[in-house]
Amino acid sequence: MNGAGTPAAVPLSDIEAIIRGEHTDPFGVLGMHGGGGEPLQVATFQPEAAEVAVVSADGTKVICELERLSPEGFFAGRIPRRKNRFEYRLRLRAGDREWDIDDPYRFSRIMGDLDEHLMGEGRHRQLYNRLGAHPMIHEGVAGVAFAVWAPNARRASVVGPFNAWDGRRHPMRRRHGVGVWELFLPGLGVGELYKFELLSASGERLPLKADPVGFAHEVPPATASIVSGMPDYAWTDAEWIAQRPERQDRKAPISIYEVHLGSWRRGEGNSYLDYDTLAAQLVDYMGEMGFTHVEFLPVSEHPFSGSWGYQPIGLFAPTSRFGPPEGFARMVDRLHAAGIGVICDWVPAHFPSDAHGLAEFDGTALYEHADPRQGFHQDWNTLIYNFGRREVANFLNASAVYWLDKFHVDALRVDAVASMLYLDYSRQPGEWVPNKYGGNENLEAIDFLREVNVHICEDYPGAAMIAEESTAFPKVSRPVEDGGLGFTFKWNMGWMHDTLGYFREDPIHRRYHQDKLTFGLVYAFSEDFVLPLSHDEVVHGKGSLIRQMAGDRWQKFANLRAYFGFMWTHPGKKLLFMGGEFAQEREWNHDQSLDWHLLDDPLHRGVQLLVADLNRLYRDRPALHRLDCDPEGFEWIDASDAAQSVLVYLRKSDDGSPPVVVVCNLTPVVRSDYRIGVPQGGAWRELLNTDAEVYGGSNVGNQGNLNAEDTSWHGRPASLRLTLPPLATLVLAPK
Repeated sequence: MNGAGTPAAVPLSDIEAIIRGEHTDPFGVLGMHGGGGEPLQVATFQPEAAEVAVVSADGTKVICELERLSPEGFFAGRIPRRKNRFEYRLRLRAGDREWDIDDPYRFSRIMGDLDEHLMGEGRHRQLYNRLGAHPMIHEGVAGVAFAVWAPNARRASVVGPFNAWDGRRHPMRRRHGVGVWELFLPGLGVGELYKFELLSASGERLPLKADPVGFAHEVPPATASIVSGMPDYAWTDAEWIAQRPERQDRKAPISIYEVHLGSWRRGEGNSYLDYDTLAAQLVDYMGEMGFTHVEFLPVSEHPFSGSWGYQPIGLFAPTSRFGPPEGFARMVDRLHAAGIGVICDWVPAHFPSDAHGLAEFDGTALYEHADPRQGFHQDWNTLIYNFGRREVANFLNASAVYWLDKFHVDALRVDAVASMLYLDYSRQPGEWVPNKYGGNENLEAIDFLREVNVHICEDYPGAAMIAEESTAFPKVSRPVEDGGLGFTFKWNMGWMHDTLGYFREDPIHRRYHQDKLTFGLVYAFSEDFVLPLSHDEVVHGKGSLIRQMAGDRWQKFANLRAYFGFMWTHPGKKLLFMGGEFAQEREWNHDQSLDWHLLDDPLHRGVQLLVADLNRLYRDRPALHRLDCDPEGFEWIDASDAAQSVLVYLRKSDDGSPPVVVVCNLTPVVRSDYRIGVPQGGAWRELLNTDAEVYGGSNVGNQGNLNAEDTSWHGRPASLRLTLPPLATLVLAPK
């Protein structure tokens, strides 16, 4: 190398701090400094190089050689005959190898002052456009801009294979306002592995951290983040998005198929299917079954498959188990093209304590509460977000927006809301800290939920927010301006608990438990409900739905069919976990596929046919869906015949379409000449009979057609004389 420069003036303390990886202001030492009357000099730390020179930006001219000021690889030198700063590169040599690089420390700041201001106020809704790893052209050079929030760290570095995971090589610039660290690394691109190496305030080197706003991660158990940038996908679902407000309105038919992508179906050797294969098969199956929406258990990246996704670390990354983020985008787009809405479970309540995750991220309780009475979840051994910290609430809010913005998800089902609302959730006296008024409500979490729901409503018309909330907390699905939490729908956990309990009872005892089916109507319209038979009901020793039904094998299937008939005609939107639709017999196992071979059995195939017919009936009959959330849509005809375990009720619409009458006979006894009151005389039709032979039943019924007599009954002007099949639900409508 030629053109030696004069020795640089770099304090020894700075050199030693850079070499030790402890310097708190690397941009104050590294890169080009001087100009404007001061001598120009360049300093760089290149431990893999024997010699370093400054060359012109096009690489054609050697401007000066740098002096090696330490054996560890710190080089510096003054630039002769130059007064003003200029673009340059570094030429490195080690043995016979010579290569040119752009100096990361010659580039200006990346993040704007407005971004920093909004982050400090907790109002940066699209935080993901600044934090994370973004491939970009910066000052004419291609590379990746990294940014991470770590306000209490002494030093933050980007590490990866590109620098031998050496945190001394690429320390970041600190933005002092809000505690964000940033660095542009020229020459890197999509596909690079990376993490952040942080030193705590006391100088302790922390475990390497995955990017909290990383957009892709390695397939677990590997834990590095992957440079990917925003999903690169050309969406074709504008028509669907335009129709979404109508399709997800409280008057729309919403029937949800809940799916765990890792165990719905698997490939050869029990391998995962990728997003594209899953999309193709789901579109076909959803079309066959007539569900309006699919709900995915959390697809956010998570280290432990056994958590089913409910202990996520990557809140901005679809799990890499099934392919890259673009694969997930293609799946959503394909589902939309088939007229199917997409709901994702979202987990802002807590996060796991894995060392590479958010736990004590910068050496302090940054995302979580420091006090374990507030920051540690005893049930799940996880950490609880500090919702009262503006930056944390902003982080979570941005995660919610991300899934709707970049992946066109139609709804988020928010997990474990009850654990967020109450400070004493699953805690004994003395194990929790009251709020400022002495109560047990988590005021910060309530404010956070309201804020995120308002933002989603404002920015994404027709998008839905669904709460899994198991208590009597008031107005969960009521507007924030009316004192509510602002959710679109709430899971009706009480209905699920009571009705499943009823169908576990031997029919001989059901006369004493009819209230388990009727009590839900006392509060059915206090919220806008979804009726959930979810994954939680078929795990942890509870057994599958079919195993929970009372009776012998035939009765179990008859009970399940009758239960589904009751559920699909009951007020509220519907949700069924995968496998329930064909009466999977074993308890769900997240490590293997559903037992699709059971469909060779007519009883299992019959249940599947019934669910498909129920979905079509629910969708096609306005009386069964338009007033799902309004008391005007439901009337009891007779809820008093507990002795025979018979229920009769009326479903109505608000658009002038015909009503529907539902009759449930929940004992294995055929009841002949059973009279029920109906709202009008004339011809009636049996729309559906869960005891039909095609569903695996005994085919007892009313041959499809009926005539109402002018005899008043149950306070109605006319009546029908029916044959009630055993353990069955009938759906009737006037011709």
